[in-house]
Amino acid sequence: MIRIGFKRFSWLLSLTAMSVAAMAAGPAADTTKPESRNMKLVGYSDLQARTAYQPTIQKQGNRWIAYIGHHGDKKLNPLTGKLEDNGTSIIDVTDPKRPKYLSHIPGEEGKAEQGGAQMVRICSGADLPKADKSKFYMLRVFGNQSHEIWDVSEPAKPSLLTTIGKGLKGTHKNFWECDTGIAYLVSGNPQWRTNRMTQIYDLSNPAKPVFIRDFGLVGQQPGAGGDVPMSLHGAISTGPKGNRVFFGYGTNTEGALQIVDREKLLNGAKDPTPENLLAPQIARLDLPPMHGAHTVFPMLDMDVPEFEKNLLGRKRDFIVVTDEAIQKECLEGRQMVWFIDISTEKKPFGVSSWTVPEKSGNFCSRGGRFGAHSSNESTAPVFHKKIMFFSHFNAGVRALDVRDPFTPKEIAYYIPGMNAETVVLDTPASMLGKLPYTAAATKRAIQTNNVEVDERGYIYIVDRANTGLHILELTGPARKIADWKAAAK
Repeated sequence: MIRIGFKRFSWLLSLTAMSVAAMAAGPAADTTKPESRNMKLVGYSDLQARTAYQPTIQKQGNRWIAYIGHHGDKKLNPLTGKLEDNGTSIIDVTDPKRPKYLSHIPGEEGKAEQGGAQMVRICSGADLPKADKSKFYMLRVFGNQSHEIWDVSEPAKPSLLTTIGKGLKGTHKNFWECDTGIAYLVSGNPQWRTNRMTQIYDLSNPAKPVFIRDFGLVGQQPGAGGDVPMSLHGAISTGPKGNRVFFGYGTNTEGALQIVDREKLLNGAKDPTPENLLAPQIARLDLPPMHGAHTVFPMLDMDVPEFEKNLLGRKRDFIVVTDEAIQKECLEGRQMVWFIDISTEKKPFGVSSWTVPEKSGNFCSRGGRFGAHSSNESTAPVFHKKIMFFSHFNAGVRALDVRDPFTPKEIAYYIPGMNAETVVLDTPASMLGKLPYTAAATKRAIQTNNVEVDERGYIYIVDRANTGLHILELTGPARKIADWKAAAK
């Protein structure tokens, strides 16, 4: 178990690979119209003008269904004629040109992070070991209180199956292994010292959840003293075959990447002592003070063509760490994307980074947040280890050629145009008077929040400022990089 400091590799990160393909800049840009390069709009849904966070796309029989998690608010649902607390939108995207809104499941009452149902994952019963093979199941959070499992076999008529972990003080970005049923639930166990740690459950039979253990960083556990380490943001597991779970902590400050042995995590001693919490840890990489780890996405067994003639090092493993921008007007450090080489797991180090050049669109003065937020998490072969997509708030979604993680290159982007539903994001009351906000803080702006792709090669982005869901596809030279022979039909 080795704890690696990020700062010693700062000289490597000075070799930052920034985008050289800048979009048309200028303060007079018409932000009511889309701006794009090598990416175009295919279809659109207004999501009932709800502020959106997590999109997940699932093939169900002959249909493709998009499940969208929402931040807290209250909006009219035209399907029921009722005002409903933001929760989960279910949309048929079989024909991406004509998305069909099927259902809205209300979430917890409250605004922004204090309500809604931000996170959603889907598993087929055919994949889960102990489930009804004819059904599909949705795992979602209910605000910050609990986790829920719904039967979504008929997406227009979802039904609640069970509730997990009632009385929590926080939830967020869960991960569910559909082939085993193991779920890593971001929770706030009231006995722990943080509002986001990990509760691991066996959900192989979604109707009968089985608790496995609580897990977190040393210092977060009950009875610990001293400073509380940064909270968990989310995990991604490689399952039994890869035997690794990657945890990302922090968002825009004091973040960390933790590499964990999955078998030891699931089967080791479960009492949350410091020794037991450290036992499955392989390595921990602490990020600089201005940066966090919103999403930690593995790209393993990468073939790096640049090293083709080298005796050693052509095959390498990477984690792509994405920060989250929090403050408007760039009133914080730039939140970026970092490529971490973990080929020697106990000695991870940064090899490159990427950001959208601010001057390419005068983004710090456009309004809203500017900076990275999240990456796609699908490993669909059409894009995996070739192209990654990053949501970048008022800079829209950006596509990167990641075939050589030492030199990632931007190849496409799409910034939606604002519409009548686009709102000004609230400035946190805790920040008023503490940061030098200007009139830019009162501007409406696109706030592309999260991004996902499906196995057909469509790209889905959702907006935090109520602008809706945009379904996109690559065009031009960027499209040629994808593996269309591997795309689902």
